[in-house]
Amino acid sequence: MNRLDFRKLFKTPGTVVLPVIHVIDVEQTERNVRTAVHEGAPGVLLINHDITVEAFLPIIRAIRAKFPALWMGVNFLAVTGKAAFPILGQLQDEGVKVDAYWADDACLDELNDAANQKEAALIETARKFSGWDGLYMGGTCFKKQREVAPEYYEVSANIAVSWMDVVTTSGVATGHAPDLGKVETFRRGVGDAALALASGITPENAHLYAPFVDCFIVGTGINYKGDFHNLDPARLAQLLAFTRRQGEVEATA
Repeated sequence: MNRLDFRKLFKTPGTVVLPVIHVIDVEQTERNVRTAVHEGAPGVLLINHDITVEAFLPIIRAIRAKFPALWMGVNFLAVTGKAAFPILGQLQDEGVKVDAYWADDACLDELNDAANQKEAALIETARKFSGWDGLYMGGTCFKKQREVAPEYYEVSANIAVSWMDVVTTSGVATGHAPDLGKVETFRRGVGDAALALASGITPENAHLYAPFVDCFIVGTGINYKGDFHNLDPARLAQLLAFTRRQGEVEATA
């Protein structure tokens, strides 16, 4: 997906902020979604860090019922699109819309060219046959996955453009900001495609990464200090205020 089209989807010229909610139960998830909506976030991403996929699914159904117009993506922790897309297709058949799937691992092989990606092709086939029509945000050189040498970052990013809607990368771990050079390299590799960054973003460091990325996938950086499961509305508001200013500057440039 072209980066301008991605931003238009959210009606923002600046970097899109998608708060991550680490789901425990319906009440905790609903409370955090309401915080995100109240502060003006254009959408949310739900992830099952602490529960199984089976326990996660009824929560997804309940949150969609409570927020029918909400832009909502999900991450099934450590589950590739090959297994996730059939589940999302079933949810869609039930009338439960999931707008995006964020996968930790897009299963790319930086040693082969873009047309010769066997695992990614299986994922694409699963997506096609699932009937699910949301955005695919695929983890590329992503935290806690197979390590990729830095000299392959640019080629990995370039390969990824062919296999997903939004190329998604990260630092080395949750809450750890990536090396700025990695993000700059990824921007070169994806060209004008949409690029998301999924770890270590805070209101204090967002200005370093905003020129290169189109989406901040952010959880711990906008949570209450020491609290993995609850958004801090003040920190979320601070980050959103920055991206609005960024958008205004870009719009007049």
